[in-house]
Amino acid sequence: MNLIEFPLLDQTSSNSVISTTPNDLSNWSRLSSLWPLLYGTSCCFIEFASLIGSRFDFDRYGLVPRSSPRQADLILTAGTVTMKMAPSLARLYEQMPEPKYVIAMGACTITGGMFSTDSYSTVRGVDKLIPVDVYLPGCPPKPEAVIDALTKLRAVLILELMSKNCSINHHLL
Repeated sequence: MNLIEFPLLDQTSSNSVISTTPNDLSNWSRLSSLWPLLYGTSCCFIEFASLIGSRFDFDRYGLVPRSSPRQADLILTAGTVTMKMAPSLARLYEQMPEPKYVIAMGACTITGGMFSTDSYSTVRGVDKLIPVDVYLPGCPPKPEAVIDALTKLRAVLILELMSKNCSINHHLL
């Protein structure tokens, strides 16, 4: 079973009528429209910004970059996070509605990078501030790696939705 092609539709006729349940429609829309909050501080964000252009076409994955945390369900942290920025990042994460997901992008975000040994003000891993779902290593990671991380996040979402459906079906028995 391909994890991206989640079987949500029950039947399709030649007249383009789709029969499905509201729950399956909601799950399909969650998988098809992750709205990322952009949180970039350095060179990783420049690589990430190339995804928005026509070469990689970020929109074809249903990803619409948001500037408000109240409209986003995914935060892509890209670049070095300092102690001064840590409360702001945690506040942005807390303002996001549930369910919310995090992708940590780049060596500086994941471990503090080259700044972690000499700097007292660098956070040595964004996972000390907010829970991370997918780690994306590299310095800086290429746009193709970001797309791969989004695919892995979708696989996590599919497993989450399938386990929720199984628990609902088990409860009905």
